[in-house]
Amino acid sequence: MNTENDRILLEDELDDDDMEFIRQVFFDEIVPKLKRLDARLGTLSCEFAGRKYSHWNIQFKSVGSGFDIVDFEYDEDSEGMDLDL
Repeated sequence: MNTENDRILLEDELDDDDMEFIRQVFFDEIVPKLKRLDARLGTLSCEFAGRKYSHWNIQFKSVGSGFDIVDFEYDEDSEGMDLDL
């Protein structure tokens, strides 16, 4: 039995609140890891923000000493990646 938090979002269900939540988790938790890895640009599964976002990806790039999310895209085959190397 799936709860509201467990259901997978469909392509047309990512709203402004979802994007803002993903951005907040990205900047709070993922950006420090990207800096340690000397990342510059890439694509990551949004699974870091919770299972219900696991089929969504963000495209990011470095901007000055920080990062910016360039785009959100739906990918049915998306898989998360552990950045704690």
